[in-house]
Amino acid sequence: MLLDEDPATLIHHTINNFNIAPDKVAVSRITDSLSTLRQARELRIREGEASLKKLGRSLNTLSSQHEDLTSAHSSSAHASEISRLDTQKFRIAKAASDLEMEAERLSSQHADLAARLQELELQGVEGAPDDPAARRDPVDDEVLLRLKVYRSLGIELERDDKDGEFSRAVVRNDRKGDVHVINMDKKFSRFFYANYFWQTL
Repeated sequence: MLLDEDPATLIHHTINNFNIAPDKVAVSRITDSLSTLRQARELRIREGEASLKKLGRSLNTLSSQHEDLTSAHSSSAHASEISRLDTQKFRIAKAASDLEMEAERLSSQHADLAARLQELELQGVEGAPDDPAARRDPVDDEVLLRLKVYRSLGIELERDDKDGEFSRAVVRNDRKGDVHVINMDKKFSRFFYANYFWQTL
């Protein structure tokens, strides 16, 4: 059919009647928003990939360290070491207990010896002049006093029949049930034998 007006004119008037400017602005704004979102999404993806790579490197490092520790660690050796340390701990505790008991015993023995020594000194001071014990040689009294002290400790000294010197000692340890016979040689000093006696006791 024939139109009264030119089609181009009609189309131009039709376009002018539609207000598409706001739509074009909205489309432009949506396009900008999509572009911004796409950039933000790409940035987050890059950051996530960088974090993932970093975690992967940390995982590899920790896995390597774990393998090294696992290969170097032996559960049986660890259990054996724990058992050895427990045994050593109990031995040390027992030794400490024994030393404490020995210290108490020696302290008691020291008190007894001090009381005996005081008693002997009082007897020597208060003895009568006519008492045969008072007229004995002071050297003999000192030797007898030492022998009594030694016997109270469990040490018996025996003289040699030839020269009268002490040649043998019998050391008894009642606590341990031990008896030691020691032949005394003149080439060793009295200090050496004194230390040896104390170690034996």
